[in-house]
Amino acid sequence: MGLFNKFKKGLEKTKTLFTESVESVVKSFKKLDEEAFEELEEALILADMGVSTSMRIVEALRERVKAEKIIDVQQFALAVQDEIEKILMKETEEFEIPSPTVLLVVGVNGVGKTTTIGKLANYYKNETKKVMLAAGDTFRAAAIDQLEIWAERAEVDIIKNKENSDPAAVIFDACRSLKAKQGDILIADTAGRLHNKKNLMEELKKIKRTIEKELPEAKIETLLVLDANTGQNALLQAKAFLEAVEITGLILTKLDSTAKGGVVISIKDELNTPIRFACIGEGIDDIYPFEAKAFAEAIFDKKEEVEKEQETIGEKN
Repeated sequence: MGLFNKFKKGLEKTKTLFTESVESVVKSFKKLDEEAFEELEEALILADMGVSTSMRIVEALRERVKAEKIIDVQQFALAVQDEIEKILMKETEEFEIPSPTVLLVVGVNGVGKTTTIGKLANYYKNETKKVMLAAGDTFRAAAIDQLEIWAERAEVDIIKNKENSDPAAVIFDACRSLKAKQGDILIADTAGRLHNKKNLMEELKKIKRTIEKELPEAKIETLLVLDANTGQNALLQAKAFLEAVEITGLILTKLDSTAKGGVVISIKDELNTPIRFACIGEGIDDIYPFEAKAFAEAIFDKKEEVEKEQETIGEKN
């Protein structure tokens, strides 16, 4: 199954909500007046795109309708899709992982951080990379045991220490082991604490200093895991983490179990932090590189049908 089809299947709940809340508004209006714009803005907010993003999209559409003299409702529906695609496609770039690379995975407890690390390990192992895990979340009860289970499932090595030990010491051991075994990727779990931003920031700085000293040639990526099922709360979490630490990319989990996938658009618009992966499904293989175009097309799979219909009408005329 291709990436588009994976997104399409996984985003069915989001697409249904979006179709019901946005397309119904577009179809109910015979003319594009101010009332139509206000109804659309409300529908976008209900689709979990957030107030700021919804207002920006509607304002862009107002200008576009005027500039392009759009009067046809179907054309307007395509314009809505185009504006959302523009946000998702903005400053997209390929996620390159040279050898060695250290992926520091952060996120609050409950977002699926440990599961995501296991999926990442399996993904890169299938890409013929030599992967190692580091159990850097030494504070949460059972975090080390859970990560060990995922390491076994993915069939990769794990470096761990006792509960409540220094996370930087675990990362130190892992860096040395990666170097000794000529590994490609070290994926490090970190404590999911955000109530004390200063402690979190200092802890990650210490970990980064350790990596820079032991693996000076390594690329370091800090990836924030967000639960898409929490909607706008995911955006608030991302903002809080960005205030505390330098985040280089995002991973969105549970996209298949939510109708709140519209938050992806809000996150991209407000933060402009690259979305690196999306988790769609519970299996170890259910993690995919995030592709903005595939995501947008999965929500708006009627664009092609509308364009073909308009071509047919044009030919008849």
